[in-house]
Amino acid sequence: MRYIQEYRDADAVRRVLDEIHRITTRPWVLMEICGGQTHSIIRYGIDQLLPDQIELVHGPGCPVCVTPLELIDMAIAIASRPDVIFTSFGDMLRVPGSKKDLLQVKAEGGDVRVVYSPLDCLKIAKENTDREIVFFGVGFETTAPANAMAIYQAHRQGIGNFSMLVSHVRVPPAIEALLSSPQNRVQAFLTAGHVCTVMGYWEYEPLAERFGVPMVVTGFEPLDIVRGILMAVRQLEDGRAEVENAYPRVVTREGNTQAQALIKQVFTDCDRKWRGIGPIPNSGWCLRPEYAEYDAALKFDVGDLEVTESPLCKAGLVLQGRLKPDECPAFGKECTPRHPLGAPMVSSEGACAAYYQFGRYSK
Repeated sequence: MRYIQEYRDADAVRRVLDEIHRITTRPWVLMEICGGQTHSIIRYGIDQLLPDQIELVHGPGCPVCVTPLELIDMAIAIASRPDVIFTSFGDMLRVPGSKKDLLQVKAEGGDVRVVYSPLDCLKIAKENTDREIVFFGVGFETTAPANAMAIYQAHRQGIGNFSMLVSHVRVPPAIEALLSSPQNRVQAFLTAGHVCTVMGYWEYEPLAERFGVPMVVTGFEPLDIVRGILMAVRQLEDGRAEVENAYPRVVTREGNTQAQALIKQVFTDCDRKWRGIGPIPNSGWCLRPEYAEYDAALKFDVGDLEVTESPLCKAGLVLQGRLKPDECPAFGKECTPRHPLGAPMVSSEGACAAYYQFGRYSK
């Protein structure tokens, strides 16, 4: 814990906050792009310790939250089959589909299992050769290397009863879409440290230059976050728009080049629909044609589902930073962690869950 506690040191955090107060002269809107950062900000009350001129808004940085409703219903359809063992990380089990969630499928007799790595599925596949093993491959760039390795190893070992329902999304195209929107208010970004650990931050440099918006690679502990905010505000006050790294103990500009090479070998860029936001061009990864036999959507022919969101759920506006969770009329009423309308209320990285868990109610 030694190397964690030093980034939770209250005196160090206060000194950085004092500097933010000292240099801030104008109103600024910053967006943290990672749900893990959102939970830290709300848990420690960082947004309430900033100058009144600085507003933090929460972005689409929760991969569970932005997984399209159609993909959830595809997962439910596949998991309901008697010949399937459906595997997933635990955070996907309570994400609501149009009629039920994966936990309900499990309660109804479906063989739905939580795994801690997609590579665990290969062992399950070898032990259950009479069943189809499907993994729900959800995530940003952070989880892509392990998912790519599972596909690569399945292909290499000739494991034919394993497949993956892929729902990978990428951060830079999402930032570009947000900045291109006429409703955009964001003037600087705190980018996701874990994503940049894999991918580096070179992809953000053209965006910062094109849109004139500072971007700071930021970690997840209180000191990490306030340092990221300080660097972003300094740029805004100086009239600069660059990519800076406030998380150098983990992130380099180039990132993990070996992981990137594996991702590129297994996945290819594709358009992806984001739950609550809509389609974003080239914002996802899909399996390359040579790995199509491991595509669960193709294998089980569930690719044409059309569904609609609850009209009460305003998660899309929350994910775009246009609405705070507690400003949604359904927050804490029709929508709670026990009876969620949208994924941000049940995901461990969801902004609505953070507001609910830490008692952020404006009404």
